[in-house]
Amino acid sequence: MTHYSPVVAALVTMLLTLILLVSKTGRLVQDVPNERSLHTIPVPRIGGLGMMGGICAAWAFMPGALFWWVVVPMLLLVAVSWLDDLRGLPVRTRLLGQMMAALVTLVGSGFAWQHPVLFPVLLLAIVWMTNLYNFMDGSDGLAGGMAFFGFTAYGVAALMAGGEAHAMLNFSIGAAALGFLYYNFHPARIFMGDSGSIPLGFLAAVMGMVGWQQSLWPFWFPLIVFSPFIVDATVTLARRSLRGAKVTEAHREHYYQRLVQSGWGHRKVAFAEYGLMFLSGTLAVWASAAPVFPWMAVAALAGLYVLLMWAVDARWQEFRRDQTN
Repeated sequence: MTHYSPVVAALVTMLLTLILLVSKTGRLVQDVPNERSLHTIPVPRIGGLGMMGGICAAWAFMPGALFWWVVVPMLLLVAVSWLDDLRGLPVRTRLLGQMMAALVTLVGSGFAWQHPVLFPVLLLAIVWMTNLYNFMDGSDGLAGGMAFFGFTAYGVAALMAGGEAHAMLNFSIGAAALGFLYYNFHPARIFMGDSGSIPLGFLAAVMGMVGWQQSLWPFWFPLIVFSPFIVDATVTLARRSLRGAKVTEAHREHYYQRLVQSGWGHRKVAFAEYGLMFLSGTLAVWASAAPVFPWMAVAALAGLYVLLMWAVDARWQEFRRDQTN
């Protein structure tokens, strides 16, 4: 059944998401629009539970490929994030849960003592990836699309390196995201909420780390695969921090948010981001086979990001001028 696991993930996700969408809980736990939102009507924000259910259903057919120090922290984050969606939790509580999840993973995997110098770096990297994925979940189909393209790239690279078990685990995550996109693509009928985006960010970091630990790809591979999210979130938060804005405060300053606000809309932004995700994933898979660090490929991708950020900033300034005139 291992080879059917992605199909199981997609179908179970679609079924559970539909059930959540029409349930009483779906009507109670909604994302109500405010001044920082990009949507205009209340939308249920519990789709992440359906997606996590689909992933767990698929992984149940692959017990020999699983690591407890991936599954247990993931479920911890699902529970904490669901409570946050349901009633709201303080930032300190959420960060504590994320730190605990990252610590369990690094200790359980052996990284804590195998690479003591890298340990604090990896701890912060996992927590940062966990959060930035949540930051980037603000437009219809965006976070689900990144999960589909990103984890599919993980799966392809793992297959190429002979890691079939790790490949199927990642293909299952990507397939669950695809099943969720059926309801989340514009106009979205349901959002994944923190119970989806937080665990996905954690898995993006941890599954990338596991692949590195198993020598399926170089350490830099996950950074290129998920660079569309990493670059947008990191640059945006750095700019806000430099001007003294609160990093933890909700806002609409990410590049994808400014594109939506300036007239592109959710659908066009999603397709543009999908193209960028496909490009970064394909480039990462191709470069992972190189014997040395792919300087030229990384330089070309970095140049593309600089050009795109400049173009979005220019469009945003033009939009702001038109609004004031």
